[in-house]
Amino acid sequence: MDTKFNKPKGFGEILDHTFSLTKNRFKDFFLILLIFMGPVYLLQAIIQLAAGTSFFRELGSGDAWFEQILSGFTENGTIETNGLGPDIGIIIVGLIGGILGLVAEAAILFAIANIRKNDEYTVGSVIKQAFSRFWPMIGSSILFGIISGLIIIIPIILVTVTAIFGYQANPVLGVLGAIVLFLGFAVGIGLLLTRWSFYFASVVLDKDSPGLDRSWRLSRKRTWTLMGLYIVFYLIIYAIEVAVQLTFGLFLGNSVLLSLISNLVTLITTMIFSVGYAVMYLDLKTRHEGDDLKDMIENYNKKTI
Repeated sequence: MDTKFNKPKGFGEILDHTFSLTKNRFKDFFLILLIFMGPVYLLQAIIQLAAGTSFFRELGSGDAWFEQILSGFTENGTIETNGLGPDIGIIIVGLIGGILGLVAEAAILFAIANIRKNDEYTVGSVIKQAFSRFWPMIGSSILFGIISGLIIIIPIILVTVTAIFGYQANPVLGVLGAIVLFLGFAVGIGLLLTRWSFYFASVVLDKDSPGLDRSWRLSRKRTWTLMGLYIVFYLIIYAIEVAVQLTFGLFLGNSVLLSLISNLVTLITTMIFSVGYAVMYLDLKTRHEGDDLKDMIENYNKKTI
């Protein structure tokens, strides 16, 4: 068993373990994501080229170079402006990418579960395991998406109605009330989604569908820490992707090459998040279900047989 999985970890230890695993198993995790998402990104690039986007540098109108770069994003920043066909193509490719992304994340979960037990694995074997949970993953993810949508939409409606009627009665109090209500709902939504977010790992690793109830139980008393970890991961990912977009965008504009570079970076940031998610879930299992003791007993029994 990987000794870092033996005991419950704190906030910093989870981050450290995440980046350690990412570094040590970078080749395996990156290959898994590349197998699934590489063809999707290639199709997106082909659609962009077919829609008339330049491969190396996409510039718009303007006298100065920075005006041409900025207008290139505003004029050609979305393929929708180039016709209905590319728009439909991007939607279909995006849907396929979302589905394949779930399978890739499941394969990474299986890989880390094997690493935890010091079991040998291959990229092909964990991909095969991931496909064995395909339909439970899809069904549970659709259910989670519907619940998430309702949890988000209903508060937005309430905040909007409060802001409108409150502003009519008293503009200052109406705006302040809407802001306070919005912040309260935002925190509440974040906590709820955090409690349910480990449904996916439950479905994949523990074959518990839809996994919402199990996720709720495992995340008990750890919600704030988990939400903090999610925020840190999102901030790291956002900072990396924005830095890449700004740096290369200055030279390439909104070109196909920029999209390919951005997608390559997305593979890396997705890998970091997927590994972090797996570490967080396995830490919850160790805390609440004594999985470290179960594995120690199992390994002992194997040695004595």
